[in-house]
Amino acid sequence: MLNALEIVTVVLVGLMVGVEFSVAFIMGPILNALPGDSGQLGHAHGGRMLGALMPFWYIGSLVLSAVWAVAGWRHQEAGLVVTAAGLLIVSVVMSILLLVPINNRNRTWTPENRPADWKQQLRRWDRYHYIRVAVIIAAFALLVTALA
Repeated sequence: MLNALEIVTVVLVGLMVGVEFSVAFIMGPILNALPGDSGQLGHAHGGRMLGALMPFWYIGSLVLSAVWAVAGWRHQEAGLVVTAAGLLIVSVVMSILLLVPINNRNRTWTPENRPADWKQQLRRWDRYHYIRVAVIIAAFALLVTALA
């Protein structure tokens, strides 16, 4: 049973890392290169779409990692799993405090109602997101190492 939990956790966290990496290094640059209002409108749509899914994905990944840490406490790799769960906590806290407020504003913006500093806000979101991606990649690497 522990093996199944380990595999499901690694796959779920790995998929989350892949999506967030793609947002940071593929979709973001594509949207930012679009002319006129298109990029901001794409960011707003992406914020609505992923904003509905990611809370469950982040919390689910954290819960599975915590369950793995408890269930495998006596195993040699428990420290790696606990550290990975700690990093996932950091990613959730970062999301709630730094990224979600910007995303919640952005997803309601239209060309008619967005603030004058909308580009700076999106750049700030990108910077925070790069850090969050690094944090979840580190968590994923620790989980994979613990599984190996």
